[in-house]
Amino acid sequence: MLLLSTKQDWLGNIRGDILSGTVVALALIPEAIAFSIIAGVDPKVGLYASFCIAVITAFLGGRPAMISAATGAMALLMVTLVKDYGLQYLLAASILTGVLQIIAGYLQLGKLMSFVARSVMTGFVNALAILIFMAQLPELTNVTWHVYAMTAGGLGIIYLFPYFPVIGKMIPSPLVCILGLTAISIYLGLDIRTVGDMGDLPDTLPIFLWPEVPLTYETLEIIFPYSAAMAIVGLLESLMTATIVDDMTYTTSDKSRECKGQGFANIGAGLLGGMAGCAMIGQSVINVKSGGRGRLSTLVAGIFLLIMVVFLSEWLSYIPMAALVSVMIMVSIGTFSWDSIINLKSHPLSANVVMIMTVTIVLWTHNLAYGVFVGVLLASLFFANKIAHFMYIDSDINTENNTHTYTVHGQVFFNSAQKFTQLFNIEEGIKHIIIDVSQAHFWDLSAVDALDKVVIKFRREGAEVNIMGLNEASATIIDRFGVHDSPEDIEKVMGGH
Repeated sequence: MLLLSTKQDWLGNIRGDILSGTVVALALIPEAIAFSIIAGVDPKVGLYASFCIAVITAFLGGRPAMISAATGAMALLMVTLVKDYGLQYLLAASILTGVLQIIAGYLQLGKLMSFVARSVMTGFVNALAILIFMAQLPELTNVTWHVYAMTAGGLGIIYLFPYFPVIGKMIPSPLVCILGLTAISIYLGLDIRTVGDMGDLPDTLPIFLWPEVPLTYETLEIIFPYSAAMAIVGLLESLMTATIVDDMTYTTSDKSRECKGQGFANIGAGLLGGMAGCAMIGQSVINVKSGGRGRLSTLVAGIFLLIMVVFLSEWLSYIPMAALVSVMIMVSIGTFSWDSIINLKSHPLSANVVMIMTVTIVLWTHNLAYGVFVGVLLASLFFANKIAHFMYIDSDINTENNTHTYTVHGQVFFNSAQKFTQLFNIEEGIKHIIIDVSQAHFWDLSAVDALDKVVIKFRREGAEVNIMGLNEASATIIDRFGVHDSPEDIEKVMGGH
């Protein structure tokens, strides 16, 4: 079974993976250069990193067809480190980032993705789509009409070429767009911005480099805060992107393996003179939409990237940026969840607020981690508030037996504990109290404390209290932490009153 799965990952879609990997390699070049400039390092640092990370994650990552490389989110976290301490400390920080991510993988922190609500995912996707589009605007401002014409022509090729009989399905339209616009630009001799204008491309293969930093505690103090931040942001973006690719391909991925794969990739990048990176949603979408499905597409993207920048840099420098802008605009349009706009009318207000706040925070801070954190926090608060409202108590008084039965329904936890205590009439003077919790569940210490207070207050009023119907999980936590049957602890719970 494992052999069949591995064979499918590598050889199940050879033509599609090679073609899509080629498209991704072309799209990676200007982005890797741009992110290097953001981080304040030489373009080859981002290009070497993109090659290394893509190749290693092709073998060790948990999500086939996902593209990982140098990214803007990671580059923004490196700016201060590079400015204050230089490239060598960045390489050391990249290695430590990888170590932290491998530890996260073994701790199975990838499972925390189950706490990310759908509305947070939608907000994350929409924010990324907007950021991808906004990143193209510098290439479309203060330029001649030729750039707009080329960009429009590129979008026309991307969306119309697939309708051509036979060939339209065989060759990815983004690849046709890049090759076609490059040929037109060269033939007409257009004076427009090209990949060659982005910066000098490396002309040598990467070599093994151990960072030239002192192996001291002081060095660790310098790089650890940056490495921790990069590890968190890198894993967050990678796991979110993996979930998106899962949805696009109707398959599943191993999130813990992805954490480890990203870690080994960043260690490799640091040792080859590259900066830390993570999954790229834009390039991953390009890969899937161009027909990429297996690990081969990620490997091809990494290897072709290196071959092109080292051996074909002269030809590569002729590619007009307008062609790559067209591809990225296609990605932003395809990434944005247009249904989320329509669903604003039908979805619950809380889900809409979570989605909009996630988008707003990401766009405001340009930090995906902040947006997702706020989204998850809001989603959790809304959920806790909603569940608390479903907790109620039925009351039945039997005057013949002087007995009052309280039947508790719903979930008792930190957000409903106070409401639970307020629903009992402590001073009613009835001598026999039955608290039926067969329809309820006690989740945490707040719930146990609330039950303790109710029982103790009734007993102080002279009532006999019986609790019945506890399920196994509730009984376990109440037996362990409850004190209403422990006289020496009662005063602590009631605060001495």
